[in-house]
Amino acid sequence: MIKLRFIGGKSALLENIEKAVAENTSGEENVFCDIFSGTGAVARRFKPKYKIISNDMLHFSYVIQKATIENNTVPTFDKLRQIGIADPFSFFEETKIEILDYNDEHYFIAKYYSPHDDCKRMYLSNKNAARIDFIRNTIDAWKKEKLLCETEYYYLLAALIEGVPFVSNITGTYGAYLKQWDRRAYKNFEMARLDVVDNRQENKSYNKDANKLIEEIEGDILYIDPPYNGRQYLPNYHLLETISRYDRPKVNGVTGLRPCADEEKSNFCVGSEVCNVFEHLVEHARFTHLFMSYSSDGLMKKEKIESIFKKHGVADSYKRYDIPYKKYKSKLAGEKDALCEYIFYIRKDFPHRDCFSAPYTLRREMHTAASPAGRILESAKFDRYVGSPVAALPGFSYKTPVVHKKYLKSPLNYIGGKYKLLPQIMPHFPTDIATFVDLFAGGANVAINVAADRIICNDINTKVIEMFRAFQNVPAMQIIAHIYARIEQFALSKTNEEGFLQFRAFYNKAPDPIDLYTLTCYSFNYQLRFNNEHKFNNPFGRARSRFSERMRDNLLAFVNELGKKNIKFTNNDFCSFDISALGPQDMIYCDPPYLITTGSYNDGKRGFKDWGEREERQLCRLLDRADEAHVRFALSNVMEHKGRKNPILREWSRKYNVIFLDSDYANSSYNTSRGTSREVLITNYE
Repeated sequence: MIKLRFIGGKSALLENIEKAVAENTSGEENVFCDIFSGTGAVARRFKPKYKIISNDMLHFSYVIQKATIENNTVPTFDKLRQIGIADPFSFFEETKIEILDYNDEHYFIAKYYSPHDDCKRMYLSNKNAARIDFIRNTIDAWKKEKLLCETEYYYLLAALIEGVPFVSNITGTYGAYLKQWDRRAYKNFEMARLDVVDNRQENKSYNKDANKLIEEIEGDILYIDPPYNGRQYLPNYHLLETISRYDRPKVNGVTGLRPCADEEKSNFCVGSEVCNVFEHLVEHARFTHLFMSYSSDGLMKKEKIESIFKKHGVADSYKRYDIPYKKYKSKLAGEKDALCEYIFYIRKDFPHRDCFSAPYTLRREMHTAASPAGRILESAKFDRYVGSPVAALPGFSYKTPVVHKKYLKSPLNYIGGKYKLLPQIMPHFPTDIATFVDLFAGGANVAINVAADRIICNDINTKVIEMFRAFQNVPAMQIIAHIYARIEQFALSKTNEEGFLQFRAFYNKAPDPIDLYTLTCYSFNYQLRFNNEHKFNNPFGRARSRFSERMRDNLLAFVNELGKKNIKFTNNDFCSFDISALGPQDMIYCDPPYLITTGSYNDGKRGFKDWGEREERQLCRLLDRADEAHVRFALSNVMEHKGRKNPILREWSRKYNVIFLDSDYANSSYNTSRGTSREVLITNYE
């Protein structure tokens, strides 16, 4: 747990930020950038869901990000073990320091920041300052002797930095020290034991000026939390910065400030410059979603922030959330009660560049394309699409897109889909699967990513299975050509509701699986929804839903992977699925409707079978039979959801292995408000 006290820290606002992100994103996003990371609270909050880019100008902040954001595992320190140091934390905290020589350069912190004959500063007690010097010097020595890899080096250094505030004789920052010893200063120094979340992504941390970094990176979500006022951060955290860099600077003044070069100062703290640097940041941001935290007493007024956001973003997507200070701070007196913390949002439209390894090599092949149903689409004059630098162009061959993700995402935004849980689920699957059965395939997020000799992808929803069969059997460029032709034919867009309704009526009269996919791209929350007559009835996704370049690239990657795998799509009720041919080398995965949630897939109102206690018990018996036949299985479900418990599942699971997961389904209709949800993976194997 990171508990560093930081000016403008966002720990208390995390739920507000998370809610704003959930309300304005689709679930398709992959890269989240926290460009003013500070303590890294925001980056760590979103790390389980996204690939993270973090950044801060302060070196000690960068060290913390390297240890907890870029890094995905707690180091094992194997080389230290080889020389007899099994636990470096115990070694650092328990080794006795025999001599404290204030004239020795190895005791820089003790010399300048603890009281003795030549120094009056009272930031740290003598024993703790000496301990910090000892640890800092030893970390550098171990690195020089190649006993630490880069990850281990930054992890130990971050653990040192995080421990310092807990024994510092200060009120909050290092702008001044107390003239009397605070109780915490008498404690023995202890390093922080840092938790690390593994999101199975190649995260990246930077130590740069945000306005320079913004020209080098791109992604999906950019979170901006710049300084609000004229206080530069470095003087307030100079001691942590010196411990981090350990460059033995020439300190000066009563508080022992380190020199602050111009490049270490932020123009966000300069009234005459702040609007210019902010606009530069927004203008050059190659991100789709921009969120910004700011204060009502900041250097920039809310009207100025709004005008800059709207100038460089989609004006009608602009939003502002106002959070009174009293909701996340102790109550303040007088006029301070009127202050607010703002969260600003704007969407930007720009062509992503990181989806492909190289530009397309194009050559002409055809002018028209046949639909899966055999109808020849009208001439769509596909040449108009050639202008897009990275477009998957109808009627052309292309280089296969390289998607920089560990797991492929289904092109369907299926309620309860397991894409975000794949990093937690997939490591628990065996590596020697002959036949893999995805019994409730839904959007096929699990099936498309599993490694098996043969895959059976089953679902009771005939519409979904027909769509996957089309993706499997129709050439990728015919699929894309069909989609673009429909978009042109009905003038589909984020604002043309009339065109959407005409297309929906057209589909319901003559259902076509590729048309159904296209229809979902312009539907509310990109979801599949049918009435009892199996007519598509999802409403229009005004101002949000469209067939974007990112969706197109994702679809192409999915179709390409389908062509590589031995997948059979079946359309059976789980009760009638024959498991008699399966054996010990095979596996069944089940992600059924959840009995105690209210997802639209299990309410019995969509023209497909509903889910109740009867079905829950039938599935338990099916998996018991699989276990008796020595067939491996894994079941995704929830033990508890918003106060409701599943006693059937709880009792049945006692004879198997239960693994608790950290779930989040921001786009699911059963997640309309926050509450406890205990998602589990139940297996009959270790």
